[in-house]
Amino acid sequence: MSDTASQPATKVADGREGFVDLQVNGYAGVDFNADDLSPEDLHTACEALASGGVASFCPTIITETTERMTARLRRLVELAAADPLAERMVAGLHIEGPLLNPGRGYIGAHPAAPAKAATGDIVRRLVDACEGHARIVTLAPERCDASLVRDLVARGVLVAAGHTDATGDDLDRAIDAGLSMVTHLGNGCPHVLPRHDNILQRVLSRRDALRVTLIADGIHLPPETLTNFLRDLPHVAIVSDATAATSLGPGRYSLGGQPVVVDETLAAWSDDRTHLVGSAAPLSHAAGVLRDVGCSAQTVASLLSHRPAAWLREAEAT
Repeated sequence: MSDTASQPATKVADGREGFVDLQVNGYAGVDFNADDLSPEDLHTACEALASGGVASFCPTIITETTERMTARLRRLVELAAADPLAERMVAGLHIEGPLLNPGRGYIGAHPAAPAKAATGDIVRRLVDACEGHARIVTLAPERCDASLVRDLVARGVLVAAGHTDATGDDLDRAIDAGLSMVTHLGNGCPHVLPRHDNILQRVLSRRDALRVTLIADGIHLPPETLTNFLRDLPHVAIVSDATAATSLGPGRYSLGGQPVVVDETLAAWSDDRTHLVGSAAPLSHAAGVLRDVGCSAQTVASLLSHRPAAWLREAEAT
């Protein structure tokens, strides 16, 4: 596997090297998608993330009505600016949705109704609400035109394809306009896909042009699949896709108002057990999974720290 990132990772307060997590929906009982997120909630989540080895992270707001997403993003900006720990740790905001493929399987844990109604103008309004702190927008390329991608890139945003069934032509148009990432490849798609022409194969055929994030919690991707992706993709970083359930063990939790059931294996399920709803495993757990599939310590550091930090720096320099 190519390992090109050589710059040092972001540092935590005591000088130790720390993880950089590009996708965190919540943590330690705190849901970033809650309408009543408090200063204490954000501080508690940051303390728990830091104790788990995370140096910086992107709070992630998922699909909802425009009004709720806007309010949640503005609240995160306000709270992070008022808390020294959060200000140091929050690297920017990740907007996952609402311009996603609403089809069954592709939409995953996101509500389909606001995804169906989403437009490029709504995405621009959400980025505006971040007041310059939007760092990643995940969208379905088949649902937007190239002008939206160009606009977001010009504003220092990493544009990622996710929850998508984009055709090869859709991906090529978006890549030409500046799309540079894929969010949690292998997830956010149906359990059953066409054997040959599917979103996984389309992304793999464009591997040199795309950075790819993977969820390495031992649940979202089987070991063989994770190993194949790590071997065949040159630009990879690991995300947790953590939810409020992360670090708390089995039980019932919430993500944006929808119930999440965590079982004894730490799989986070929808209430009806039909699909996963984020993850309940921290990045420290992912480090162990990566070692189990044969990654060296240097590779683990690249996947969890150096590379995602470099991607964020690159976006900020745009």
